[in-house]
Amino acid sequence: MSVSPCFIPLLATLLSASMTSCVEFNNSVLIQKPWKTSDCQPMPSQCRNVSQENAFILCEDDGQCSVRVAVILPESDEYIVNQKKANIILREAEEASRSENMLPESIKFIYYSYDDGCSQKKASEGIIRSMQNNVHVIFGSTCDYALATVGRAVKYINAPLITPGGFSHDFTTNKTDYKHEMYLVVNSGQADMRSYAEFLHIIFHGYNLKKVVLMYEKQAQKEVAGEDACYLFMRNLMTEFENLNLDYVDGDIGVLGDDYSNFFKNKVGVDYGIILMCASCMNVRKMIIEATKLNMMDRGEYTFFNVELYNYAPIPSKPWYVENDRVNNILARKGYNYVYTILPYPETKFEKVANQSVRGSMYLEGLYDGMLMYIQTLTKALKKNQTGHYMKQMITGCEMVYEMSGRTFKGRNDDILMNCNAQRTDCTYAMLHVNPEGEYEVVGLYNTLNKTVTYWNVTWPSGYPSDTPECGYDLSKCPIYDVVKILAMCLVGVIILGLTIVLLILYRQIKLKAEIEAKAWKVRYDEITLVPNKRRASSASVKTEIDGDSVIGGTQLYATVGYFKSMRVALKELPDVRIEFSHEQLVELKVMKDLTHENLVKFYGLCLDGPNSCILTEYCPKGSLQDILEKEQVPLDWSFHMLLIMDLVKGMLYLHRSPIKFHGALKSTNCLVDNRFVLKIADFGLHFLRVFSQKDIEENWHAFWERKLWTAPELLRLDHMPPEGSQKGDVYSFGIIMHEIIVREGVFYLDEYMDAREICELVKKGPDDNKRVLRPYIHSDKIYDAEDKNEIVQLMKRCWSEDPDLRPDFATIKNQLNKKYGGCFLDNLLDRMEQYANTLEKKVDERTQAYLDEKRKCEDLLYQLLPKSVAEQLINGESVSAESFDSVTIYFSDIVGFTALSAESTPLQVVNLLNVLYTTFDKIIEQYDVYKVETIGDAYMVASGLPNRNGNNHAAEIARMALALLEEVKNFNIPHRPKDPLQLRIGMHTGPVVAGVVGLKMPRYCLFGDTVNTASRMESNGLPLKIHVSPVTKTVLDTFGSFDLEYRGEVEMKGKGKMRTYWLIRERGDEGSKRMEVYKRVKELKALYGVSSRTRTRSRGSKERVTIDLSTSDISDCEEAAAIPLLPVTT
Repeated sequence: MSVSPCFIPLLATLLSASMTSCVEFNNSVLIQKPWKTSDCQPMPSQCRNVSQENAFILCEDDGQCSVRVAVILPESDEYIVNQKKANIILREAEEASRSENMLPESIKFIYYSYDDGCSQKKASEGIIRSMQNNVHVIFGSTCDYALATVGRAVKYINAPLITPGGFSHDFTTNKTDYKHEMYLVVNSGQADMRSYAEFLHIIFHGYNLKKVVLMYEKQAQKEVAGEDACYLFMRNLMTEFENLNLDYVDGDIGVLGDDYSNFFKNKVGVDYGIILMCASCMNVRKMIIEATKLNMMDRGEYTFFNVELYNYAPIPSKPWYVENDRVNNILARKGYNYVYTILPYPETKFEKVANQSVRGSMYLEGLYDGMLMYIQTLTKALKKNQTGHYMKQMITGCEMVYEMSGRTFKGRNDDILMNCNAQRTDCTYAMLHVNPEGEYEVVGLYNTLNKTVTYWNVTWPSGYPSDTPECGYDLSKCPIYDVVKILAMCLVGVIILGLTIVLLILYRQIKLKAEIEAKAWKVRYDEITLVPNKRRASSASVKTEIDGDSVIGGTQLYATVGYFKSMRVALKELPDVRIEFSHEQLVELKVMKDLTHENLVKFYGLCLDGPNSCILTEYCPKGSLQDILEKEQVPLDWSFHMLLIMDLVKGMLYLHRSPIKFHGALKSTNCLVDNRFVLKIADFGLHFLRVFSQKDIEENWHAFWERKLWTAPELLRLDHMPPEGSQKGDVYSFGIIMHEIIVREGVFYLDEYMDAREICELVKKGPDDNKRVLRPYIHSDKIYDAEDKNEIVQLMKRCWSEDPDLRPDFATIKNQLNKKYGGCFLDNLLDRMEQYANTLEKKVDERTQAYLDEKRKCEDLLYQLLPKSVAEQLINGESVSAESFDSVTIYFSDIVGFTALSAESTPLQVVNLLNVLYTTFDKIIEQYDVYKVETIGDAYMVASGLPNRNGNNHAAEIARMALALLEEVKNFNIPHRPKDPLQLRIGMHTGPVVAGVVGLKMPRYCLFGDTVNTASRMESNGLPLKIHVSPVTKTVLDTFGSFDLEYRGEVEMKGKGKMRTYWLIRERGDEGSKRMEVYKRVKELKALYGVSSRTRTRSRGSKERVTIDLSTSDISDCEEAAAIPLLPVTT
């Protein structure tokens, strides 16, 4: 099969100055051909014969299934796919599967994490522990050596090994036989070294390239594939090229250090024109710079192919550019015209992974898709092997791998296509090349499914690539040209260059004049959309608003917030004065509009035609640096402090090198923080406007002197301080802010209080008689215990030195801080966002726990007011309808002589009596299947048979409860009248009732019906210390055959006439006597040891001991108390 990506005539191509490639690519030269579903072999017989001891036993008879998942990955964040990120990704895939109903709730996942350290030894420990835990599936490392160890071992536990890695040739060979040592390895990732090699194979074959120099670092890019990543890649490349008869030079540059020049001279020389590189991005840049210095790029005779296992930066990017390296940037920019980078494409990003950038996230997506694929295969297998809730047969890991081979699955973004080797094939590789603007762009695409080049738009700067240079980098293979002609051409070139420079200068002047006259900084009022209710007072500086979800709370001071061209901006009002701009001021406005740096607040322009003139600047949601430092709940460690200081240094260095040159009002209130916790400097430039804004502040105001706490002493001594200040004055201000960041005690912290005016006067005065000057107080307790704290403190003191000449400039400061705190932008950003995320996570956990505690309290209170089943209906938002009950038994009781007792007692004594009595009653009734309806005064109402029906047991439960309460009352002492006995009158009746919740405020579970009235009549017509029973209740109790009742006679009942009633005497038999005996013995124990004693131990026989709780009358805790002799008291 072949494809021609472009059809430009060959003749036109050869005549063009920069050649666009038109070549036919033929994939028939590849060792491994495109796969088809029909090529997949049936399940190997050995797979069917796997011992059932190694089969998956996932589900119990009740249909609940547990899947044990082992995650064998490095713990270290040095590796892109590590345990922390993997655990988040796998759980996210599980949650997504459940939300899309792909994974039933009956299937639970249990995770085990083991650190393989990207080494064979630790990987072996992980697989052994996985065997001990009988895991069902393993998600393994991207490190090839560790993966190989686990891959060989999983056959012994019959569990599939799913990995987004598996780059080496051994993992991608045909696995038609179960005996293959990697048969149970499933590759869900979007990259492997064979596919890289195939892409290069097709390119080399298409351009007839037979010679190549392999230039690689063995240990480079190990954060993806582990140790020897580039070495393994080159070995896989040679395996693929075995049919190409390739002449190659093997060059491990790790032993050379940075001596790339000798490598190019001795290894590449003038005989090889193709160089294939595999190294870190910074070392690749160094190689290209050295090649450019050797003139290897002058004639375009050398072509460099660079291999990256993942993107180091999102497209577009400038791989040749490094900040503050101007000379080398020029060389690298030239050299990268001949560099073609091959890498997986595209990249993705996971929002739930804390601080996950685009860097290498395709491997995390492979892990995510691997879990999705396993879940779909697992649920399919369970449905196939289940009938009802019982398994017909068990599932083996071998079967799972077979079901994941040669099939299509639903992935996170697109379908997952798996070939017969259980390897993902829906992958695309891109070839990148810098465009005329110096940014990467895609010029070629290779699809691994069909193994074809699907897009090809490569421009070769000097014609088709050749594997043999025509002249060589030193021109040793070409004749020497005529010197006169060369000099003449050089002279012409110099003249042309001079004219070009003159024309460029004229063009720039004309363009600058046009831009100044265009007033691009001018903003019309109708272009601004104000955000309502965002106005705040401002007494110190312009600060931008903090979003509602910010970790920083409290009152802030802000400017007006609005929108300009879909961008959120901060608006600072200007004084109501007419401003006439001079030419110099217009130039400054133009410069301000063009000024762009990540650590400077962007200036968008001035609005002069609205109700109020204002300045439009970038909106920074986190407020000012001073606000953040004053918030104690914002944790800022030493490294975060240094990141903020580095941001400030980089911003000031750029500002001092720009046409603005000065700040003049640098202070912590003018340092703003954006969403990424990047510090940005505000309120610089436009010094002619600052004169107007300072006129309204009088000298005797506190705000006037507070603004000057950051001002250098030499500026304070001037009668008329220039608004632009000085560069040395900015360094002094930086020193004060540096102290403010590190100490976090406010601006100009002193051990003794002084007001702002007094501080400024002492600073202005200079050295005292002892040659000491006033500076912020530095206490050892206020400085973090860092190894380099003394170095930082000394730098801070140099910055606020009294002599301006002794203060370092920002270039010197940056160089000193860069030695330890430079780092790369991405790492710094990740550190900031990780701290921010941790703070947010802690706050969310605290508020969630507080919410859950309050919810539990509310539910407990509701359970006290209403039956649990009714309360749960209300909690679930369900309506509670009235319910009829055919037969329940109701208990009423009251205290005999309560009215007289109340009259002779104080209200507090009465309340205390009822509280003690009914608390005792409440503990007793907890032992029975009854529900306390309510207490009104001395009346106590209990029912059984509702809200949960219990047949006819309701009469027996109420009867037993009444006997227990009566027994308790006989021994009860009135707290304030211990000699007076307490007498209870009890009535019982059985019949139908209707129950329901009444009211919205203070809802109550109420009973309605004649049964309630009759039970109340039974109580009111009873006698003290007697249980009055209706004939209906007596009939139900007789069915139990264990209750003794005595006929009382006919009693006149109000509204009922005469009724035959009975007295309940006792309960006979084992149940009744046992309960009462136990109850009496517990009473004895309480009397003997005191209720305050929580537990006592009884002995039965020679060995057995029973512990009972004396604070309750719980029969279940004391069933054997009556039959066990009492031991001596032991506390």
